[in-house]
Amino acid sequence: MMNVRSRNFAEVVGFDASALGGSPNEVHGTTVLAIRCAEGVLTLADRRATAGNLIMFDEAEKVFALDDRTVIAISGAFARSVEVCRFLRHSFQYYRRMTLNELSLEGKLQEISRALAGNMSAMMDGIGVFIPILAAYDHKQDRFGVYFFDGAGARFQHGGYACAGSGSERIRGVFEYLARTVGPWESRSMDEVLVEGLRMLDIAADLDSATGGFKKALPVVRLLDREGTRVLTEDQIRAAVAKV
Repeated sequence: MMNVRSRNFAEVVGFDASALGGSPNEVHGTTVLAIRCAEGVLTLADRRATAGNLIMFDEAEKVFALDDRTVIAISGAFARSVEVCRFLRHSFQYYRRMTLNELSLEGKLQEISRALAGNMSAMMDGIGVFIPILAAYDHKQDRFGVYFFDGAGARFQHGGYACAGSGSERIRGVFEYLARTVGPWESRSMDEVLVEGLRMLDIAADLDSATGGFKKALPVVRLLDREGTRVLTEDQIRAAVAKV
């Protein structure tokens, strides 16, 4: 019997991480947040794209739905991050079409970890640094999860929030303070969590020059709930911004 090695999706489509480009002198910054709420998970991101001290663009999209139950927010080298997210989205679709089953949450997390591990050489060279956070819904267990990763692909889950990017260190303690004084994030309504998330994004923008905040362009806000995922409207975001 001929022994044929099975190929993963990257090999089938010829995905080559070395072709994504980048400059060894580029330094990127942003602030992305994923926060539990009673309805599910809110994911927020500013819209500034930078290269060193240069502001490249103020309307960048940094929050993507990989499928109906998985939302990813990116921090790091923007072009490489977007390409990896596209690869992950097609990888999930490929598995579903080949097996007629959705990839399990554990499988999705492993795919993301593998993509990050495959990016290690570029990261060590100083290009293509890519650190995502993930909001996910496990429909089999009816459970929401918020995950963050390191550059080597190790994943972590802590409480009801995750944050990444250059501005995240400025606000990390605020998450813990609010959780301990006001209550668990998952016990609070979406509207209340949205206001708190925007407030933290505003603080990060004040303390981190690479974070755009929302004074020039509204942030991207996406809700993941049991019905799927959707982007909040400008009216919803503006109403919350007014409270901030």
